[in-house]
Amino acid sequence: MNSFPTKAAKAVNFLNQNLLRGIKSLCGEVQQDSKSVQLDSSSCMQILQLCIDSKAKREALSVHGQIIKNGFSSNAHLGTKLIIFYAKSGDMMAANKVFDEMSERTVVSWTAMISGYSQNGSFDNALLVFSEMRRAGFKGNQFSYGSALKACTGLRCFKGGIQIQGCIEKGRFVGNLFVQSGLLDLHAKCGNMEDACRLFRGMEERDLVSWNVMIGGFAFQGFASNAFRLLREMIREGKLPDCFTMGSVLRVPVGDDGLVKIGQVHGLIYRLGFESYNVLEGSLVDAYSKCGSLQCASKLYQNMSMKDIISCTALISSFAREDKRNRDALDLFKEINSMEVAMDDMMLCSVLNVCANIAELSLGRQVHACSLKCHPANDVAMGNALIDMYAKCGEIKDANKVFNEMDERNVISWTSLIAGYGKHGYGHEAITLYEKMEHEGMKPNDVTFLTLLFACSHTGLIKKGSELFNSMVSKYAILPRAEHLSCMVDLFARGGQLEAAHNLICEMNIKPTASLWGAILGASNIYGNMYIGEEAATHLFNMDPKKSVNYIALAGLYAGSGAWESARETRKLMDERSAVKDPGYSLLSSTNKEMVLSKPS
Repeated sequence: MNSFPTKAAKAVNFLNQNLLRGIKSLCGEVQQDSKSVQLDSSSCMQILQLCIDSKAKREALSVHGQIIKNGFSSNAHLGTKLIIFYAKSGDMMAANKVFDEMSERTVVSWTAMISGYSQNGSFDNALLVFSEMRRAGFKGNQFSYGSALKACTGLRCFKGGIQIQGCIEKGRFVGNLFVQSGLLDLHAKCGNMEDACRLFRGMEERDLVSWNVMIGGFAFQGFASNAFRLLREMIREGKLPDCFTMGSVLRVPVGDDGLVKIGQVHGLIYRLGFESYNVLEGSLVDAYSKCGSLQCASKLYQNMSMKDIISCTALISSFAREDKRNRDALDLFKEINSMEVAMDDMMLCSVLNVCANIAELSLGRQVHACSLKCHPANDVAMGNALIDMYAKCGEIKDANKVFNEMDERNVISWTSLIAGYGKHGYGHEAITLYEKMEHEGMKPNDVTFLTLLFACSHTGLIKKGSELFNSMVSKYAILPRAEHLSCMVDLFARGGQLEAAHNLICEMNIKPTASLWGAILGASNIYGNMYIGEEAATHLFNMDPKKSVNYIALAGLYAGSGAWESARETRKLMDERSAVKDPGYSLLSSTNKEMVLSKPS
């Protein structure tokens, strides 16, 4: 019975040399000879700490069994150590069971529970335990307050965080660096950057975490200039950024000079020796993509030692935004698919967007099948992407089927299907769906009305289109944009009401765009209204003198009216201004599933 201390001492020494094997050896010895070998509380504490450090769950459970068997369950220190172990293992139910069975609790026990819940994302429970601790008469320590503040930040519960801040300012941890960083993070993530700055400037000491929280806060709120300014200040004060600092800066939405700033950050990453960090490589790919520098983004991606799903998704999304790079997006998708990397919904949605842009139905169906295999319960975003893809590929029945199978729909779901109906000439079906949308209590937005007006315009529903436009303004208080007015002009123009279309342009308080005058010119060509057509063409020539389609439309109008000399003069003016017509092209999908680009000769 007393033989254990010698064995324990030997085992503990051995653990320092070979931690996990030593734990297994010791626990195996205890299990095999449980009658003659018993652990005292001190040994249990040491072994539990070693189990926590080495994540040896099975061995820790064995020690927990010994603690219960040897009657140490009431030991507050051992109970706290078990709570810490279970929390780090992600088993908060077991941690809570140990906590509930403790006859005596210390502030460290309470803190272990608060911290455990907070680390595992159970922010509500963390705040409940913090409140119970306060009611039980315990004053928190720096870790209690830090974990409670983290929970408030995670929930974006600013009001609760301010109450905790009040407790901190009344106690002795008001100047604690760990607590101050928690307060900075709370204010920054909740959008209160002014108070975050005031706290930051008032700190007697700032560590790397403090700087990172502030830079990350500015980045999170989209204040690019503030984030870069603080990074420069940090370096001037002799604090070297780490990979978290660089990651935050790269997430900032940059403006017109974004490419220059990203290039500077890229250079700094290399000078600091962080170029091999895969996370930063992925962030650089994303940043360059968002700045429009797809060449840099693509080169970085190809040189990555370990290609990940985040950087690949960023590059595919950027390719998808460029009409001429759809082929590259699909090639990249095939490459990542061949690597058997688990694909997330964002990746699949990006590829579906590409398929929709080029009407690549075959690949779109394959992506749909892939999404069902990887994520059987499609979320709203995936459902919306599928509706959009099928609708743009002309498969309205499939789009409708996806829509009807969705457990949850948002305004984008309804608008995507309405747009599909409108695009393919099903104006009445689009209006019926809109009426159903209203009946189910879903509030339409400006894009919904834009798709409805488009549908009415292409189906000749002039009266219904006017009613919808009035409803948008009067019932939903949506201010019409140039695109809405362009649809109304197009609606009147297609219906032959050119005077009404022209009057609408002259009376509206928005500067007419090229699309508005283009709609008027196109309709004038159809209905032979030379006077209004000439006015529209004059505006278009001033806006974009090199756009050939406007000259061709006006020449066609003259030719249709028999004014051949004016038609020749317009063609001559087009040549003088070097307004060359872009050759048409089409994308075809061949029988061997390869994309073929064909251009007329």
